[in-house]
Parts: sequence; C-alpha cells; structure tokens
Amino acid sequence: MAELTVAAGLARGLLRFAAAKGANEAAMLKRAGIDPADLADQDNRVPFESYVKLMRAGKELANDPALPLHYGEMDDLAEISVVGLIGQASETFMDALAQLNRYNGLVIEVDTGPASRFQVVREGGELLLRDNRTNPNDFPELTESTFARMTCGGRRFTKTEIVKKIYVTHEAPAHRAEYERVLKVPVVFASEKNALVLDEIWLTHKMAIQPRYVFGILSEHAERLLKNLQASKTTRGRVESLLMPLLHTGDVSMDAIATTMAMSRQTLFRKLKAEGTTYEKILDDLRHQIALHYLSGKKVSVNETAYLVGFSEAAAFSRAFKRWTGKSPRDARSA
Repeated sequence: MAELTVAAGLARGLLRFAAAKGANEAAMLKRAGIDPADLADQDNRVPFESYVKLMRAGKELANDPALPLHYGEMDDLAEISVVGLIGQASETFMDALAQLNRYNGLVIEVDTGPASRFQVVREGGELLLRDNRTNPNDFPELTESTFARMTCGGRRFTKTEIVKKIYVTHEAPAHRAEYERVLKVPVVFASEKNALVLDEIWLTHKMAIQPRYVFGILSEHAERLLKNLQASKTTRGRVESLLMPLLHTGDVSMDAIATTMAMSRQTLFRKLKAEGTTYEKILDDLRHQIALHYLSGKKVSVNETAYLVGFSEAAAFSRAFKRWTGKSPRDARSA
C-alpha cells in the first residue's frame, strides 16, 4: 500500500496552534521528522506518520492532552485547504459531503477500505454521519479533531445545534470533561462506530457561504491537486517526477532511476508492467510532452529544445518529434 500523506496546511495549522498554547515549534518538528520548508506550501504533502508524531508532540509540549479537541474546536478547514472552501461554496450539506468524500485525501489520506470516508445512514432510528476510517483507535486524536471541527464548525455556520450526539470507538480519556465543554452534546465512548447523530435539517440544509460561482474555480484547482496526488502514488508518477529534472542531462538510464527508487531494475520493470506501461514508453511520452511545451512557448529554438529533452543531436530529435506528431519541430514551433 502506498504511503499515506497529510496536507502541509493541516500540519502547519496544528503546529501554529500548539505553539500558541506554549509548545516549542522546533521541538515539535524535530520529533515529527518534518523539515520546516515542507510546510511552506499548504498544498505540499507530509507523511501521515509524521503528522501523528506532530500531534502527540504538541499534546506533550503544550501540556494539553485535549489538544486535538481544541484544534478541531478552533480550526476552520477553509483556512488550511481548498477542500474547506469547496464545502462552503456547495449548495447543500449533502453536496458538501459529496465533495468532502471526493477530495478528503487532499486534506488527509486515511484507510477506509472500499467505503467512502463519510457516509450518511439511518440506524436505530438515528440519522448518522459515520466515519468509516479503519483502525481508528490507532490514532484517536484524529477522531477528536475531526468531530470537533464538524460539530463546532456546524454550530458557527448555522447558529444551531445540528449534531445531537456523538459515538466514538475509543475509551473515555482522562480529559473527558473537555468533550462536554467543547462538543456540548452527549458522547458515547467505546462504541462500535465513530459517528455523529445529526438533526434531520442536515439533509436539506443550504450551505453556499461562498459565492456559488467560486465552486467551479475551486473544483478545478482541487482536481489538479487530486490528479497530482494520485500520480505520486503510482510507480509511473514517481518515475516521471525523477526523470523531469534529469532529461536535459541525457543520463536517464533505467538502472539509475531504479537505484534512486531503492529497487532493482527487474522490480521496477515488473511494477511498470503491472501498470500497463514500460520505462521506455514513460521516457518517450515525457520527452514528447516537454518538447511540445517548449516549442509552443516559442522561447527556445529547436536545437535548444532537443538538448532540454535529452537528445544529443537535433536530427535524432527531429525524427522522434515527427514520429510523435507527424510534423517537424520547426513546423510545430511556427504553428
């Protein structure tokens, strides 16, 4: 299974929140193994395990065992991720939930098996919003922060108590009193499910806190981020990311890339074959895409383009380009 990751914006928000409560930022980052530069862009990614360590370091260094609850209580998802903004631009709560399920991985990737992360169901006469995360008790802090964000955020936006009760699978912690203060609804600990009991109004509740036209703009950005994230999980995506800065050197052997990926040439070959491709095809496709990019910009010559995509001779580049497009590089540049 590919390594799970978390948006840098979520980790950065946690870091700053814990620091405001007295935790030492440098110490938190050191314990989590996170480079501060990795948090500069909120759409960057950090390992899920690093986020777990960051959360637990924050709890200890801020001397606040209820830090996840407090972070969720104060945190607005729209401040740290495009996913929160999309939710605010959705027409209804159910629309927002559909977008959250689609783009949730942009905030934090979790294992849910074949199910969606969040699911609205009726059980025992209650309307539930279930969190289908597997093994939730391995990191109950995520349950705390997620449910606090949803409960307190919903309260801020609607001025009503739309969450009526909460079920969690972990045992009652020593800071149980903070659940009552922050969430303000009954909490059932050691349950067989993680779920919010919702008021029926959620099914038709209007959102649209952001102007509706913003939805399309934000969705396009989220789709690009999602595509990049999904590509980074494939062997092909990783190969492409390693090849990009090396194309102009011409030193793009499969052996060198396999070594960088800490695997043998044979293993890399098998992984790519399982994805329906080959190393040679990836390299050829990448050269094609980059060549088109350079020539369409008309800022570099054909000979310079040949060099930038790894050809030592312009003639060899011209033959390859004609195979790709049916045109000569000069004709493509002129067009």
